[in-house]
Amino acid sequence: MEAPDSCLSVERLSSNSTAVPDILLAQAREDEASIAKTLQNVLRLIRSHLDMEIAFISEFRDGRRFFRYIDSEQEETPIQIGDSNPLEESYCQRVVDGRLPELITDALQCPAALELEVTVALPVGAHLSVPICLGNGCLYGTFCCFSRKPDPTLMERDLSLMRAFAEFVSQQIEQDLVANQTRNEVRERILSILNSSSIGIVYQPIYCVSQARFIGFESLTRFMADPPQAPNVWFDEAQQVGLSERLEMLVIHKVLQDLPQFPDDVYITLNVSPENILSGAITRSLVDVPLERIVLEVTEHAPIDDYGTFERMLSPLRDKGVRLAVDDAGAGYASFRHILNLKPDIIKLDMSLTRDIHLDAARRALATALITFAGETESQIVAEGVETIAELEVLKKLRVNKVQGYLMGRPMPSSDATVLVQASN
Repeated sequence: MEAPDSCLSVERLSSNSTAVPDILLAQAREDEASIAKTLQNVLRLIRSHLDMEIAFISEFRDGRRFFRYIDSEQEETPIQIGDSNPLEESYCQRVVDGRLPELITDALQCPAALELEVTVALPVGAHLSVPICLGNGCLYGTFCCFSRKPDPTLMERDLSLMRAFAEFVSQQIEQDLVANQTRNEVRERILSILNSSSIGIVYQPIYCVSQARFIGFESLTRFMADPPQAPNVWFDEAQQVGLSERLEMLVIHKVLQDLPQFPDDVYITLNVSPENILSGAITRSLVDVPLERIVLEVTEHAPIDDYGTFERMLSPLRDKGVRLAVDDAGAGYASFRHILNLKPDIIKLDMSLTRDIHLDAARRALATALITFAGETESQIVAEGVETIAELEVLKKLRVNKVQGYLMGRPMPSSDATVLVQASN
């Protein structure tokens, strides 16, 4: 067997491993929780079947034995999850290297077991231990059961059962190692972005038809890092590894640095996640900022579990001039829930509605319904994704006064955005 530490290298897993190296991060988190529950159930089952006091799974690492999963018939146990001790002082190591048998019915009658202080101090009576080997042949640790009392009824058949369960445990741990590595790799990528500030901000103009001028810009994040992937993927991954607040606040900080470049009558929209509003992070980031120039944009894809708490957290900002926009209206059911529960100042028609709206009566009908609703609730409509004159003309006939899309301008650096505003005035 190879050295224990090498077991943690997922790249060395055999090709017939059940691990999936490119597993999605969200799925990895679900898998980890599911695997932990499965392993606890396995320990409880084997301990109960063999009528033992304690069952556990240990990991060998850095010359120590770590207790990763434990099941006990009593609440108080001599070992706890996360505890560790030197491998040389453990039954586990001596079973693996052959100095102790895998099945011991009475440790007090086993001379090799009496060499360990724990045998008398605990004491150890019956003990079963089998190695856990991964698909690449590496030793992960051991699968063990023991009782303080001897059990002369234990036999080879019980040990065979332990070995069978150890093989199943190995497959579960292998999946867990992959899921854990996936999360760690993503976390390192996000931390690298945070530490290097390797993101850029571009601004897409929002045009007011009646005033014939640009009245605002949506700030959009561009990631200058590998792997190439959409901004929403980076933000989703940051959320999955607990770095959403840091990443979002870095983006907001960069946008607020650009804000003074824009005329005072031009607003900037910030794409924000509900969790960072609920945590107070957004409020903290907007201290000493002209709030009447800030629009917070919540997308259709951002779930909100508690609208009441969300509104209470946002209310002080709205009272001071911050406006709330719901993005992607018409793209799905969640956007309608947001609109009904949040009473936004701005409703942004999703490009799935505006694209080819001049050719599609169904799109025009749904857009008309949202426009009418906005009028009744005193919300403003901004149509996104406008790319052609034909689309713009139909939207104007539907009394949409504010539009955003490639027809008005692609996302651009702040310097170009300010030039565009000046040229339209």
